[in-house]
Order: sequence, then structure tokens, then C-alpha cells
Amino acid sequence: MIAANTNSIDCLIVPAIPPARVKKNASLSEPLKLGILASGSGSNFEVIAQAIQNQQLNAQVQVLIYNNPEAKAAARAEKYGIPSILLNHRDCKSREELDAKIVKNFQEHDVEWVIMAGWMRIVTQVLLDAFPDKVVNIHPSLLPSFPGIRSVEQALKAGVKITGCTVHIARLEVDSGPILMQAAVPLLPDDTAETLHARIQVQEHKIMVGAIALIADRPTDKNVP
Repeated sequence: MIAANTNSIDCLIVPAIPPARVKKNASLSEPLKLGILASGSGSNFEVIAQAIQNQQLNAQVQVLIYNNPEAKAAARAEKYGIPSILLNHRDCKSREELDAKIVKNFQEHDVEWVIMAGWMRIVTQVLLDAFPDKVVNIHPSLLPSFPGIRSVEQALKAGVKITGCTVHIARLEVDSGPILMQAAVPLLPDDTAETLHARIQVQEHKIMVGAIALIADRPTDKNVP
């Protein structure tokens, strides 16, 4: 566990996974088959791809689905030779229709776990039922504090001393569900939404990989209760 220091940008990450443990157990089971959902730059997606390439994660990305035609995530997928599919939500009549298309594509690519890596759409029971307890989300706050949009701005407005980010199993209620890993980020006196978000994103990259490692390292059916 990394000690927090509220006078610096050091962070508390809970729980912490020794990298050696992840690598040691990586050969004991088949790689976790991931389907990634992304809406923007895809930085969290690329961190996952890099960790797999560096043999820090016992996983493989089967496919990336993105909903924004201008999302940079698609270019990152091409860089790693990962297939990508555009499912523009604007072409769908409902959230359920979009999720049904996502499920169809993920099933065709033999996806086991769904990772929402900056997915800016509210998921429905259609996706959650297709992958029960296997849809993972990342959110830029220490849930249950500051769920929903503009969580960084919410933290600044509330005047809290510490915020952070959370990786959790998704539920129908927005930004709820069992927590897999969190990282705490202290607010600095001169923080703006931009500077605070940038520091939170650094920790997002760490706990996203850490949470997937937790899942992949489980000796059972890889299901997180």
C-alpha cells in the first residue's frame, strides 16, 4: 500500500498488487478475453494494451468498440493491431438498441469481460444481463462520492481535501456497484478542473490495469461477486 501525503501529489492506491505476483500467475490460466468500450482519446485503453504487450496482464483485447466517429481510441487500436468497430449511438433509437449491438459484436469476438475505459454512455440491463457481474467501469472520483458527470468539478465545488478515482463492477444505477480498486488524489490549493483531472487520470491508468489484474489473477471462474 502506498502512503498518502496530502501536501504532495502522492496517492493512496487500495488495494495494491505486487507486479511480480501478476507475472508469476499469468501462465496458470488462459488470458482474460476483454472487450473495450471507449468514447474519447482512449488513453485508458492504450494503457491496458501496453500492459498486455509488456506481459503485465494475463489478458488480451478481443475488440474495441467506440461510439464517437472522431474518437482517437480507434487509431490507438490500429497501432496495436486490435480490431475496432464504430457503433455510433446517434444511429440508434434507444440505449437498449445500442447495447444490443454491442452485445452482438462482443459475443461474435468471444469477449468474456467488458471494460468501459472512458465510455460516455449510460449502460442498460441489456448489456449487464449479457455479461453478468463482468462489466467494469472507471470513474474519476472516490465513489460513492460525486457520481455522474463533472465529478472533478463537483469535488472542487465541495471543497474536499481528497478525491480520486474508482474501478468498479457496473450496475444499472449510474456509477454504482462493487468496488475493485481506488486511488486517492489530494486537492492542491491552486487546483483547477484541468490540473486536478490530469492528476486523477495518471492514477486511473494505474488502477485500471491493477483491477484487471485482480480479475485475471482469481483462480476460480474469474467472476467477481
